Amino acid sequence: MGRLRIGMLLLALGLAWTAPVRAEAPVRVVATFSILGDLVRQIGGDRVAVTTLVGPNGDAHSFVPAPADAQAVAAARLVVVNGLGFEGWIDRLIKASGTKAAMVVASKGIAPIEEEDDGHSHNHDHAVDPHAWQNVANAKRYVANIRDGLASVDPAGNAAYQASAAAYLAKLDALDAEVRAALAGIPEARRRIVTTHDAFGYFSRAYGMRFLAPQGVSSQSEATARDVAAIVRQVRRDKIPAVFLENVSDPRLMQQIARESGAKAGGRVFSDALSEPGGPAPTYLEMMRHNVKEFAAALSG
Repeated sequence: MGRLRIGMLLLALGLAWTAPVRAEAPVRVVATFSILGDLVRQIGGDRVAVTTLVGPNGDAHSFVPAPADAQAVAAARLVVVNGLGFEGWIDRLIKASGTKAAMVVASKGIAPIEEEDDGHSHNHDHAVDPHAWQNVANAKRYVANIRDGLASVDPAGNAAYQASAAAYLAKLDALDAEVRAALAGIPEARRRIVTTHDAFGYFSRAYGMRFLAPQGVSSQSEATARDVAAIVRQVRRDKIPAVFLENVSDPRLMQQIARESGAKAGGRVFSDALSEPGGPAPTYLEMMRHNVKEFAAALSG
C-alpha cells in the first residue's frame, strides 16, 4: 500500500512539473470607436483584450460616455484615440476615469486637412477634418502608431506586434491598389457624390473623387434649409450622379436631396463606424472595399 501511495505521489508531481505555464493575462486596450478597435485587434491578436467605446454603426460625434466607459478606461493599460478633434468627449472621460493608461493618438504624424469654408453654416467645433482613415495611406500610419503603442506597454510582445503589423501593412498596400483600380473605371466627369456629412475629404484627395455634404465634418452639425437648397441646386447644375446615405446618419436628409434633385440614391456607405459583425463592413478592409464597390456601382453607368 505504501508503494502505491508513493507511486501516485510521484505521478502527481510529474504531472504538475510538465503542466504548461499559464499564459499571462491579455493587455487591456480601450479604443474610442469601432474602426480603431478593429485595427488594434488586427495588430494585437490574442495578446490584447479590446474594449470599443463607440461600437458598430455608432456615431462618435454624438457619443455620451457612461460610467461603464470610465471604468473600462480606468482598467486599461493602453487607450487608443483618433485625435484631430474627432472625440470631443475624450479628455473629460480620461480625467473622470483617473486612468494611468498610456495613450496612443492613432493619427499622429498625419498632415491634417484644414476644414474649408464652403459658405454653408455648419456650426461645429472641428478646425480640421478628423476622418484621416479614409485614405488607406493614412491607415498605415495608424497601424504603425498602434504597433508602437502596444509594444511600449507590452515589450514581451514586440516581435508579435511587429510581425502582425508587417502582414497587415501588406494588406493595406493591396487594398490601396484595389481602390485605385476600381475607381479608374469611373469617368472623371462622373466622380462626384453627395454624402450626409463631410467624412470623405481624405478619400477625395487620395483617389480623385469629389464629395459634397450639407453638413460639415461633424455629423452633429445642423444642415439648414438654406444648406439643403444650395446642395440641391448644385446637384442639378453640375449633374451630380448620386447621393449616398452613411450608416451613422439620419436617412431623411439624403432622401430629401435625392427626391428634390433627381440624383440617384446610392447604397449605404460606412464613414465613421463599421457595420455589425456579419454586416457588409465588419472590418476596416471590408469597409473600404464595400464603399468603393457602392461608389463604382452608382457612378460607372
